[in-house]
Amino acid sequence: WLKDLGGVEVIEKINQAKADLLYGEIDRNPLFEGTAAIEDRSNMNVTFLLTDESKEEEFNKMWNEAGINGLKGHRSVGGYRASMYNAMPIESVQVLVDVMKKLEQN
Repeated sequence: WLKDLGGVEVIEKINQAKADLLYGEIDRNPLFEGTAAIEDRSNMNVTFLLTDESKEEEFNKMWNEAGINGLKGHRSVGGYRASMYNAMPIESVQVLVDVMKKLEQN
């Protein structure tokens, strides 16, 4: 399926676009904070925190209701981890970004 998509160069561009979309929202939205230094950010696994822990229950409910699975971070570290592997479409990342924006508006 990777060859049908256009090969490694194409998937690399798609993965960069997914990462840019999510990191862009994390950096823009005051309710979220990335955990990795900008120069160390991964395009596959994006880790972030809520800056207002009182919003955690609401955010968890919102992303679950949006059909997002597996967003919770490591049990000993907390926060959130969005895994955006090759097969994940950019539209799925947009769903998460939309949830993050909606939380900000609430």
